[in-house]
Amino acid sequence: MVEIKTDAALDAMRVAGRVVADALAAARAAAAPGVRLLELDEVARTVLDEAGATSPFLGYRPSFAPTPFPAVICASVNDAIVHGIPDNTRLRDGDLVSIDCGAVVDGWAGDAAVSFAVGTARPEDQRLMDVTEQALAAGIAAAVVGARIGDISHAIGGIGRAAGYGIPDDFGGHGIGRQMHEDPPVPNKGRPNRGFVLRHGLVIAIEPMFLAGGTSGYYTDHDGWTLRTVDAGRAAHFEHTVAVTDEGPRVLTMP
Repeated sequence: MVEIKTDAALDAMRVAGRVVADALAAARAAAAPGVRLLELDEVARTVLDEAGATSPFLGYRPSFAPTPFPAVICASVNDAIVHGIPDNTRLRDGDLVSIDCGAVVDGWAGDAAVSFAVGTARPEDQRLMDVTEQALAAGIAAAVVGARIGDISHAIGGIGRAAGYGIPDDFGGHGIGRQMHEDPPVPNKGRPNRGFVLRHGLVIAIEPMFLAGGTSGYYTDHDGWTLRTVDAGRAAHFEHTVAVTDEGPRVLTMP
């Protein structure tokens, strides 16, 4: 069931979205060669705690997961696409890192993700990140009243395919509100003018994830959570929580 939010709810979700933006910025600023992924998680936890927010990631256990998620961020490095569990792995110069974070404030959730290079980015990684972020911008631009979910999916997928990147099936964006994952699903590829009609007050998380190797295959790592590319190619992931409004898309997870 798709829930349409009131304007007051959109304002409340913006509060949660700012916390997410702050946590992502802090984790990114802390990322450097030699820093452990668990340290980035601690940085994000501190931001959430100081804002009086809770994490929708911590303890989350969907049907596919063997164990509850143990952290407040997903930290996915190099060939990890999404859902990486922060551990004692130390970052190295040139690593491509994707951080996904959520926050709940007064019962309303926000969710966003960013990819970045540690130290000096390889040119091919920079292109991958740039194109994925462009696809996010295109998806947001398509999130207008009267359009359909398929228009967002088509905008994202067209950019990824044109660049020669893989786009994994089964994982993409989603509705968001009092729950982190709500209807409707927002695939990262699809046909235009198909699916749910966008209305003022619909809130969705738009999150392209592209695979540099060009194939769309992935597998689940031994931890039961981390998705990795089958060809060991690198991946990038960007995400914002976006409200569809009569005035145009409103990004709720901007700084």
